[in-house]
Amino acid sequence: MINPIIFDFLKQLAGNNNRDWFTANKDFYLRAKLEFEKFIDGFIPKLAEIDPEIGSLNAKDCTFRIYKDVRFSKDKSPYKTNMGAYLVKGGKKSRNAGYYLHFEPEGSFLAGGAHMPDANVLKAIREEIFENVDEFESLIKHPDHVRYFSHIEGEALKTAPKGFPKDWPNIEYIRFKSYAFMHRFDDMQAMSPDFSDYAAKAFKALKPFNSWINKIVDHIE
Repeated sequence: MINPIIFDFLKQLAGNNNRDWFTANKDFYLRAKLEFEKFIDGFIPKLAEIDPEIGSLNAKDCTFRIYKDVRFSKDKSPYKTNMGAYLVKGGKKSRNAGYYLHFEPEGSFLAGGAHMPDANVLKAIREEIFENVDEFESLIKHPDHVRYFSHIEGEALKTAPKGFPKDWPNIEYIRFKSYAFMHRFDDMQAMSPDFSDYAAKAFKALKPFNSWINKIVDHIE
């Protein structure tokens, strides 16, 4: 379960997203951050039983800074109002598909797959779908997968990507810019005693798709 202090801190931060408040409440932040890292460190072994490829990570390999990069953003508030961790082989900057946990008051979710992959990975995914569409469909339409992850998230091209026939019957599958899936949950669910088991079950359903992505990544030079 997630310690309630995490949501308490994030709620207050959302209403006071400025450096003066954050500085005055630095101890509050550090307590919430510690509880978040404790949860992630406890969850990693449970996920490793499902997908041993993630290896022996620790929370510091997986968690993201709360400080925002506002250089190219219209929203100049300095802090993120969520805490997130990406559990993936090779660390959070890896090109591999992994498992993302996002905690935000009234906006929490689990996710995985390939979010905004680089051009080489995206092209390879599309080619694999084009050549083996039945295998792709068997993954994304499997009942266990659909139970938690019903559809591909994100933007899609309006037409066929360059190099693919526009009249291909399954053209909608290769128009996506990401091949990622999301499962939302509420705050009370996150703070329930069985949340770790719940998240593990969802990620177990996602594991075959992640493995499929990672086989593609492994063959890219």
